Amino acid sequence: MPILREESFNWYLFLQGNVYKQITGYVALFFVVLEMVLTLRKRGRGWKIKIVLPGSMQFWRVLHIFMGVALVAVTAVHTVGVRGLNFNAAFLWVFFGVSLSALVGVVAETGVVESSKRYFKLLPFIGGQGVQKGALIRNLRAVWLSTHIFLVSAFIVMLGFHIFLAYYYQ
Repeated sequence: MPILREESFNWYLFLQGNVYKQITGYVALFFVVLEMVLTLRKRGRGWKIKIVLPGSMQFWRVLHIFMGVALVAVTAVHTVGVRGLNFNAAFLWVFFGVSLSALVGVVAETGVVESSKRYFKLLPFIGGQGVQKGALIRNLRAVWLSTHIFLVSAFIVMLGFHIFLAYYYQ
């Protein structure tokens, strides 16, 4: 039993150590940079980045989603499930907001696009034909995408501050 306690304590110290945090932090930063490149690829209509990174919009969108899921996993590994205190707690909540807004966007758009319906009623008990599929997608995108972009912007600023604090207090 003492050997198990000692080994688990050593493992705990490793998870709380600087080397572990740096490795997982750099992996998370790598995923963030890849996400930003994918976003540039998606949004940059006439940029030369499309020549360097060919592919369809659907491919880049799916890759962006999977990289985001991988970033959530790496963040969970980096934080070891701990919320943190003060700034780190707020930073983690903003990251969860980014993830939630992305999830809402993916579910909403996929549900509407892949549906066989042409019209959607916003409130089922009100009569009428409803909203066309294209108009509904535009309206959904106006809400969730602006929220997602705002939260990502806040996340990027907080990420820079987090990196500064991590090295300042090291």
